[in-house]
Amino acid sequence: MFHRSERLLLRPIWPEDWQSVHTGIADEGVVRNLASAPWPYREEDARAFTALPIAPLCPRFLVTRARDAAVIGCIGIDPPPVEDAENHSTVEVGYWIARPHWGQGYATEAGRAVLAVAQTLGYRRVIGSHFLDNPASGKVLAKLGFEPTGRVVDRHSCGRGEKAPTAEYALEFAGELSSGDVCAA
Repeated sequence: MFHRSERLLLRPIWPEDWQSVHTGIADEGVVRNLASAPWPYREEDARAFTALPIAPLCPRFLVTRARDAAVIGCIGIDPPPVEDAENHSTVEVGYWIARPHWGQGYATEAGRAVLAVAQTLGYRRVIGSHFLDNPASGKVLAKLGFEPTGRVVDRHSCGRGEKAPTAEYALEFAGELSSGDVCAA
């Protein structure tokens, strides 16, 4: 699946992208704000990530600039965390942008694009969260229309090697769910 926005092309992640992924994410300032990426982020981690199977109903995208195909990050929708696992109309958004591209609106633009994909796939609710010491990600979620749920929960961060408090957000779409158990592999 591909998605084009004004400045970006979101495209599938392929095994040959491992070097671009590694270059963008192998920065402690990026990894510490993610739940599942380890630190240090090694070449083997990038190879394993880019080799993951493509899940059509829970896509992950490489975020590239449309004008020059430069890789600037990743974004995707995943099945919800364990506590929401029975809610098949809910997915979780996750993303990272490489440090040289921070502050240019790319996370918000990629977020709008992936929300359009989520809505097209029939999801009714998208959740997101950010570590409390990463308020910039909370600003992105707010720009995308997410509302704080009022919950702050500890979430494990592989990059930090420990749990850290996260603020949770949700965005509800109007309309009917168009397919059944949409995140089942």
